[in-house]
Amino acid sequence: MSWNPALDPSIPIGDQVDSIEAVIVPRARDLGGFEVRRALPSAQRQMVGPFIFFDQMGPAEFLSGSKGVDVRPHPHIGLATVTYLLRGRMHHRDSLGTDAWITPGEVNLMTAGHGITHSERMDGPDRQADRSLFGLQTWLALPKAQEDDPASFHNAPEAALPFLEGEGKTLRLILGHGWGEKAPVTLPSETLYADAVLAAHASLPLPDDHEDRGIYVLAGEVTVGGQTFGPAQMLVFRPGDRISVKAGAEGARLMVLGGATMDGPRHIWWNFVASSKERIEAAKEAWRAGDWAHGRFRLPPNDKDEFIPAPER
Repeated sequence: MSWNPALDPSIPIGDQVDSIEAVIVPRARDLGGFEVRRALPSAQRQMVGPFIFFDQMGPAEFLSGSKGVDVRPHPHIGLATVTYLLRGRMHHRDSLGTDAWITPGEVNLMTAGHGITHSERMDGPDRQADRSLFGLQTWLALPKAQEDDPASFHNAPEAALPFLEGEGKTLRLILGHGWGEKAPVTLPSETLYADAVLAAHASLPLPDDHEDRGIYVLAGEVTVGGQTFGPAQMLVFRPGDRISVKAGAEGARLMVLGGATMDGPRHIWWNFVASSKERIEAAKEAWRAGDWAHGRFRLPPNDKDEFIPAPER
């Protein structure tokens, strides 16, 4: 498919340099040989569109016999998790009965709504081999009207995602709409999420029909308005400005994210996101009550022998 020729590929110059509203350098955490870089939420921005958490996982290498990623069952409310892998795979189990391996290039959207529990592991025969993992996990805050909806899980294989190629770039649309295409997974709010690979000096125009837009540089360098930015940096742009991103001499890979501004700020505690503190407190009480068979938070039927306790605070 050819690139959309209607979008202006020019690079911002002069006063358009100010179209960069925020530059976010993620906070890095070592989780025992496995590094996670968190760009959202940050001191500069809580959200970009509906995106309220944005984590880069790895890249990491795990030796044969090691656990690798081994996250026990834990709860969520008021959000949707999006797992997008570039390398490796993870075993997802949830309280809906979903039991699936998440693999590179596909989209896995787990909507928590009123409440869900899930685990993420690198288990089974995989532990008997050397493994690698590199990917992104993001959380989308749910609109107030959908915060208490029933939980759900949706998978979209790589082949089902819109793919654009031309003029030295390729782009896979992960969620939402952009560049004249629409991704297959239904979302509760306007969203933009894409994986773009740019050859040396190629330019990527960003859609201008989303209120919030940002990019996260995975590899290489990009130039916006005469400024150059390297890996593990998130740029958030002013609404309404025409933006184009140009790759450096080595090319670049970046994630494009955004969408409609959320209907108010959100409270965050542990794995819970909500528009009110009361919703957070109710979820705390339900998880600590521990009615795993009949309560609000049931454990995954194929992974119910352990769980992560709630923090003390």
